[in-house]
Amino acid sequence: MDEGESSSTNNPSRPWESYNTVFTNAKAGMEGVDKEKVQRVVYEMSKGSKYFQNEERKEALMKQKIEHMRDRCAKLSSSDLSNYQKVVDRRILELEATRDLSRVWLHVDMDAFYAAVETLSNPSLKGKPMAVGGLSMISTANYEARKFGVRAAMPGFIARKLCPDLIFVPVDFPKYTHYSDLTRNVFKNYDPNFIAGSLDEAYLDITEVCRERGLSGGEIAEELRSSVHSETGGLTCSAGVAANRLLAKVCSDINKPNGQFVLQNDRSTVMTFISSLPIRKIGGIGKVTEHILKDALEIKTCGDMVLKGSLLYALFTQSSADFFLSVGLGLGKTDTPEVRSRKSISSERTFAATGDERLLYSKLAEIAEMLSHDMKKEGLTARTLTLKLKTASFEIRSRAVSLQRYTCSSEDILKHATKLLKAELPVSIRLIGLRMSQFNEEARHSDPSQGTITKFIVQKGSSRKNLDDNDSFDLDASKNCLGNDEMLSLSYASHETSYDQLKDVVEYEEQSVTPEQECKKEEERPQVLEGDALLRKHKESKSETSAQNTEAVSVFPQMEPLLWVNGYKCNLCGIELPPSFVEERQEHSDFHLAQRLQNEESGPSSSTTPPSKRRILGKEKANSKPKKQKPNQKDGSKHIPIHTFFTKSNQNSNDETQKK
Repeated sequence: MDEGESSSTNNPSRPWESYNTVFTNAKAGMEGVDKEKVQRVVYEMSKGSKYFQNEERKEALMKQKIEHMRDRCAKLSSSDLSNYQKVVDRRILELEATRDLSRVWLHVDMDAFYAAVETLSNPSLKGKPMAVGGLSMISTANYEARKFGVRAAMPGFIARKLCPDLIFVPVDFPKYTHYSDLTRNVFKNYDPNFIAGSLDEAYLDITEVCRERGLSGGEIAEELRSSVHSETGGLTCSAGVAANRLLAKVCSDINKPNGQFVLQNDRSTVMTFISSLPIRKIGGIGKVTEHILKDALEIKTCGDMVLKGSLLYALFTQSSADFFLSVGLGLGKTDTPEVRSRKSISSERTFAATGDERLLYSKLAEIAEMLSHDMKKEGLTARTLTLKLKTASFEIRSRAVSLQRYTCSSEDILKHATKLLKAELPVSIRLIGLRMSQFNEEARHSDPSQGTITKFIVQKGSSRKNLDDNDSFDLDASKNCLGNDEMLSLSYASHETSYDQLKDVVEYEEQSVTPEQECKKEEERPQVLEGDALLRKHKESKSETSAQNTEAVSVFPQMEPLLWVNGYKCNLCGIELPPSFVEERQEHSDFHLAQRLQNEESGPSSSTTPPSKRRILGKEKANSKPKKQKPNQKDGSKHIPIHTFFTKSNQNSNDETQKK
């Protein structure tokens, strides 16, 4: 078995060789570590824990994915593979046309940054195994500690078992930020528009500097590393120079620590370099993807991605297959990305799992204060608040609500976050996070055509309003049934939404409710259908709806039928799926159906424009006249006919026209 590789099949006599205790030497400074010893220690000290149980669940899911991938692979005939190989050959020509060998990119990565900063502050730590963090978790380990198998994201108690003499130093982020600013001041001298990957790494386009000063990329890298060492008072960094950012990042890890590697801007050199590179060395390919590619398709190196490109395009989405093929060809980004405004700001903290509500509320208050401080520092106000929780069993929960006004106040954040947390208690929690999004700037520059499924949801009481006719049907949001909206935003884990939860968050009222009122509310709540279920229900009721309601307008316009050209190619979009992929083809047909719905919803107002008034949740206004029951709705049913989401009477259409 290759270094860094771990079998996904448990060996009863060697249970530590599993997904749960996977060990990789991809981290610099861990090449000579006794891999089996580390795996054994991790296994013995983790088994039976909540973390281990969660990892076992993840491993089971991963095995299912691998088996499913193998089954799909077995269905592919030689003609299927031949067809997909034609797709690969065409994509290679298209991707090769984008290859740019004219740029020079430099990736800088500080060496064991947090640990190096602590050693610089306390020289007595030099030469001793040390880790930044504590017994619960390690942020960074120095190179002396890595020789024992100690690494970042490892629990400190396991690290102490691997290295009994390990010294722990508490985390000091203000100190690391200060030194990070010093390094960035150096980076600006070479590329004012450098891309910061994190506090300790950056991408620099040094093409112009090399041309203006008549120096090579390697010479600029040496000069920059020397400047960083001087400006920071002794910190070292490693660098990689290549034609694009993907290759430059890989190169910066080759001669760590305090070294550099230059990959010449020559296609044959690039192809030779990338062909034998292990796939795990590529950013974006993690533990799960590595196992799926290795165990299901026997892809171990980047070169294998090109050789088995037909399988990748047959089994993965086109975007994923394109990424894998680009990696195999050594292609990466070479343009400087446009400056994008921040979309969200967050703060979170991990702690020992606890169900103590007083302690949890105290932690929540601290995080709300930190988030508010960060927002005020950057002059931001936002109105969508998201609460993130990680339970003792490592389950991730996310709950969100949109506030009535933009704010950065810690009091406002804490007030609403407390209500979201209260709805989850009692529960044992090990992580709490808060995120604010939908900033004031976004509201001014937002695209009004980007509607979501919650545009169909009308809140009760004073917040109830009519929606615009041009609201579009957000396909992604429909899958979750609830998305982000200006008046309401809900985010729930899969299969967790209940009407009790919706009552807590959707209504979000301060008033008390009697049991009798609550029973009445429960009777009035209609069923909320998943997005896919809505589409299926709509297809089933298409003919029935048009026959029973002469005033209704069908949302299924006459569209070009979906055909598979030559048995493979979709005549509507060109995607290719073999005949044996029955379920995938059905899903693809449903996609085009939903896409047409979306286009109709967002199209110009006409006699076929669906209505603007759609009610899924909430009661009808008190002064509203009771609606007549539709012929296709059984007595006592709490279900809303599907056509009410998309149809309206001619009278309503005329009324809307007069209003405009």
